[in-house]
Amino acid sequence: MSAQPYRSVLYIPGSKERALDKAMGLDCDAIIFDLEDAVAVDEKINARDTLVAALKDKDFGNRARIVRINGLDTDWGRKDVLKMARALREGARIDAILIPKVNDPADLDAVGDLIPDVPLWAMMETSLGMLNAQAIAAHPRLQGMVMGTNDLAKELGARFRPDRLPMLSGLGLCLLAAKAYGKIIVDGVYNAFKDEEGLAAECAQGRDMGFDGKTLIHPAQLSVANTAFAPSEAEIDLAERQIAAFDEARSKGQGVAVVDGKIVENLHIVTARQVLAKAEAIAARI
Repeated sequence: MSAQPYRSVLYIPGSKERALDKAMGLDCDAIIFDLEDAVAVDEKINARDTLVAALKDKDFGNRARIVRINGLDTDWGRKDVLKMARALREGARIDAILIPKVNDPADLDAVGDLIPDVPLWAMMETSLGMLNAQAIAAHPRLQGMVMGTNDLAKELGARFRPDRLPMLSGLGLCLLAAKAYGKIIVDGVYNAFKDEEGLAAECAQGRDMGFDGKTLIHPAQLSVANTAFAPSEAEIDLAERQIAAFDEARSKGQGVAVVDGKIVENLHIVTARQVLAKAEAIAARI
C-alpha cells in the first residue's frame, strides 16, 4: 500500500495562477495540475510556463504533484513533456506525469522515453484502454490509474445513471488490473459539484468497489471524498480488535479467532493492517 493517501485528487488548471495559489491551502491528498482539458487552446503555451513557475516556487506541502500533459498526438503534448523534464532538472518537484487517453503500453513508452525517472500515471478513458487494462497496469513505469468516466461515457454513448451501470464493466476491469499489479487507482469525477448527496453516494460506491480515492473538480467536494475514502472510527476499532484477538489466538496455538461473532483468519488481519496503515498515512499527511 502506498504511504501517500489518494482519497482526494483535485484537478487544478495549470493556466490559472489564482487557482494554483489557492491549491496550496486546500485539504487534498494530491493535485492534478492540468495542461489538457482544463486549459483553452489559446492558453496552452502560457500554461506550461505558469505551471513550471508554480512547481518551482510554490509550497504545495505534502500533496502529491501530478501533471497531466496533452496527448502526444496533439500540437502540445511533446513540448509539455520536454518542458516538465527540464523543470525537474531545474529543481521543480513533479511526482508523476499523467498521460491522457492511454490505449496500450506503447502510449506509456512514448512518454517515458522523453522523461526518465518519473512515475507515469494513465488516464483510463477509452474502450481500448479498458480492454488493455491488464497490460497497461503491468507496465514497470506505471504508478497509478485515473478513471476518465466522462470521456468513457462519451465514447460508449452511455446515459448518466446514479448507479453508473454503463461504467461498471470498465471500472471493474481497471480495478482488477490495478489491484493485480499493486498500482494506485482513483475514481472518475462527479460533475454536479454542488450536489453533495450525489457525490457522497458515488464516493461510497467507489470506496466499496475498492478505489483508493476520487478525482474532483471543485474544492467544495474535498471534505466528502476525504471522509468517504478514509477508514472510519468503527473500521479502525474493528481492525485493532481483530489483530489483538488473532494475536491472542495464535499465542494459544489456534489458527483463527472470533470477533463480534465472526471468524477472523489471517486474510482478515492483512486487511486490518492495511486499514491501520491507511489511517496512519492520513494522520501523517495532516
